[in-house]
Amino acid sequence: MPTLSVFADVPVAHKLEGSLLKTYKQDNDPSKIFLVYRVCMTDEGLPWVSLVVHKTRLQISQDPSLIYEYLPGMGLKSFVQASLELLFGKHSPVIVENRAGGVHTIGESGAFQLGAQFFRMWHRDAQTVCIISCQKESHGLVFQDMGFEVYEYCIWNPKQKRMDSNIFLSVVEQMPSGCILVIGNPVDCRMTQSQWANLMSTIRRKQIFPFFDIPCQGLSTGNLEEDAEVLQYFVSWGFEFFCNQSLSKNFGIYDEGVGVLVVVAFNNEQLQCVLSHLMRYAQALWLSPPARGSRIITTILCNSTLQEEWKLSLKAVVENVMLIKEKVKEKLRLLGTPGSWDHITEQIGTHGFLGLNHQQVQYLIKKKHIYIPKNSRINFTCINASNIDYITQSISEAVLSAKDSEK
Repeated sequence: MPTLSVFADVPVAHKLEGSLLKTYKQDNDPSKIFLVYRVCMTDEGLPWVSLVVHKTRLQISQDPSLIYEYLPGMGLKSFVQASLELLFGKHSPVIVENRAGGVHTIGESGAFQLGAQFFRMWHRDAQTVCIISCQKESHGLVFQDMGFEVYEYCIWNPKQKRMDSNIFLSVVEQMPSGCILVIGNPVDCRMTQSQWANLMSTIRRKQIFPFFDIPCQGLSTGNLEEDAEVLQYFVSWGFEFFCNQSLSKNFGIYDEGVGVLVVVAFNNEQLQCVLSHLMRYAQALWLSPPARGSRIITTILCNSTLQEEWKLSLKAVVENVMLIKEKVKEKLRLLGTPGSWDHITEQIGTHGFLGLNHQQVQYLIKKKHIYIPKNSRINFTCINASNIDYITQSISEAVLSAKDSEK
């Protein structure tokens, strides 16, 4: 008698992402280019790693005194403390008053997994999560799986080709009271301190809980303090909040998936209570976080010489990205490409929008074998001296082709 399979009725899951990369890999055209890698790339087309990381990794691997024991559930205490000081500054009130803490998390979504579990248990009135970012974020699925109603909003205005702070302010005004607001890489919002003040007034009035996402501190402006400055505003206003602090991209240790779920509370007593539950969730999910990535980061952040070397490497990446954007804009201008391309250099960070429509994107993919997403948000570090001419010529052709079809 045949045995009935438990898996008989399980369908193939809907593919979340990666179909563009799959198509790219299947493309045999020698001129194909993929501009959607999540990591920073070098001119040689390899993932960027800060040179100080290579040196530190080697140093740690040769340390005979290292004990390979399981880490505590919350991670290395020195790692969490160094990460908090990186995010807020050593003399921040939340550090001095000992009301900021954190738990070492795994991957880019680990912090959201812990946060969602905490909200489901201890903030049950919050049924809605609103995510504001410049792109669709995968952590929306984490909240959906935990039973939250999730709404996502993009602050990129395709008509005006700019980050539109008015979208942000309008969305928050319409959010239900008591919801959770996830703010993706807040430095991208490009809001003034006055606009942030208006936003904070609304958040406080509507009792919205802020959950920040700082995915690559230092790789947006090249300035670590400026990239996390928004958090200081919320600290000065006396907010409590969560923050996902990812440390993989800005150190170039992508395969380590190192992060921290940062908690800012009103006082240390409340902080310890929250951390006790988060640590319990973390132990149930992964028992103990991996050590190597956190050891590398701690060694660098706790050594002033190494930290300065790391900061300089971040500035070098940002300056290179700015130069690439300037070259792309100038080449498009020299080619006589219709429209203004100032929006390319007005955006900050390694990723940015080209401002192309669906027809132009399809032209690049199908005719030129240049793979970019539907919203035309690309990784500018994928552009280098060997491909910039082909890319800009192709963009120009795509725009002109769309113009011709409109006639």
